[in-house]
Amino acid sequence: MEMASFLAGERWSDRPACTDPVLAELARWVNDMLDHPHRQRLVMMVPEVVGLTPDDPRATTGLLLTAARAALPVAAPERQCIMALAILNAERVLADREGRSPDHLSEPSRSALTSSPGAESWARAQLARRGFSPAAVRPSSAAKVVSLAVDGIARAWIDDRQERLVDLLRDGIDVMAAFSPLVPDPLVVSWPVREPGVRQTAATRKARSHPG
Repeated sequence: MEMASFLAGERWSDRPACTDPVLAELARWVNDMLDHPHRQRLVMMVPEVVGLTPDDPRATTGLLLTAARAALPVAAPERQCIMALAILNAERVLADREGRSPDHLSEPSRSALTSSPGAESWARAQLARRGFSPAAVRPSSAAKVVSLAVDGIARAWIDDRQERLVDLLRDGIDVMAAFSPLVPDPLVVSWPVREPGVRQTAATRKARSHPG
């Protein structure tokens, strides 16, 4: 996110205005949970988040769903309950906004909930006990779910947790981009490459940076 702030011409910060705050939260958490080799795979995603600030309120809900669905099958049981409740809440919010039945579940959500029937039962009991009035998902609540989801995946007893985290950020960017049809094309960044066998002096680097 600091590199995104640099590319956007903003003050150096890991909370740049050029990126949706919930997506930025996801990026920070994923970055912090990866080892060095996996973290390097995030570099190519940095230009894609610059300017990614969709106005559609469904974007935040979609990002929350993406994170919760990724964490539910692998997180610890107590985290699974939170993820299941987040999925059911978010699905009902989207159903209300899009004029669908409140019991409608998208296929990815249905698949995730099926993987943890105990968590789903607990979440449905919570909703039935307290009632539910669909309302927009607040960014602060979405950011909390996102952070818990990433932490749940990072702590899971699975061999591919780092791959899953990289994939989660990739999916999160794609979800937000889907709600930003007018977002500009991603920035193209060319990193300097040293020619084999050529020793670059300070003068050489300056000449390459300022040709002519």
